[in-house]
Amino acid sequence: MAPFDSADLTIDQKADSTFVTDADIATERAIREVLAAERPTDGILGEEFGTEGTGSRQWIIDPIDGTHNYMRGLPMWGILIALAVDGVPQVGVVSQPALGRRWWAATGAGAWTNVPGAEPRQIHVSHVAELEKSSISFQSIQQWDEVGELDTLIRLTRAVWRDRGYGDVWPYMQLAEGRLEFVAEFGVEPYDIAAVVPIVTEAGGRMTAYNGEASITQHSALATNGWLHDTYLAFLHNESPSA
Repeated sequence: MAPFDSADLTIDQKADSTFVTDADIATERAIREVLAAERPTDGILGEEFGTEGTGSRQWIIDPIDGTHNYMRGLPMWGILIALAVDGVPQVGVVSQPALGRRWWAATGAGAWTNVPGAEPRQIHVSHVAELEKSSISFQSIQQWDEVGELDTLIRLTRAVWRDRGYGDVWPYMQLAEGRLEFVAEFGVEPYDIAAVVPIVTEAGGRMTAYNGEASITQHSALATNGWLHDTYLAFLHNESPSA
């Protein structure tokens, strides 16, 4: 939080034209130091420093998800930490310090969030089961346009109750809390979504790639409240729900 929205934040541009701040670098280093001390035999995959170690257990880190928001002083950014076992995320933690919020989950242990001034509470997805009553988040119009799915997005917005591009990790947490029914995005890496998977699924939702595969390596993500997952997939791909 110290360098957030400060005048002396250092911002650089990576080879892929995305931005990185000194806070991204410092945060990932701090997390890696803890893991090296507490879980020295586990592997690590981080956005800024790549892969370290091997084995069935791998920690997956996005030190600041939403760097563009962070560097512009917008509070919608988060720290994502996941533990994957044999490639499947089993533990997820999402923190949004600028909002004073944190969400976490582990397989079989439910999904939870902090409530300022109160005990942590368990969270659950909504039970909305009709497309026309659902609320969706699509991340950005540009993202959908770049992969040739803009017409699909517009068609979807006409079929649902409400649509908003809330952006980055926050809408997934709102889905897990039962405030949204659908979140989808493209161009994602495992570190963008690994921590989200246990939280959404333990809250009762479902998460796949855009094509419906249960994978975090397909460069896309589709999270729903579960009740509508097959309906959304059918709608997005022009299929019948029973197909």
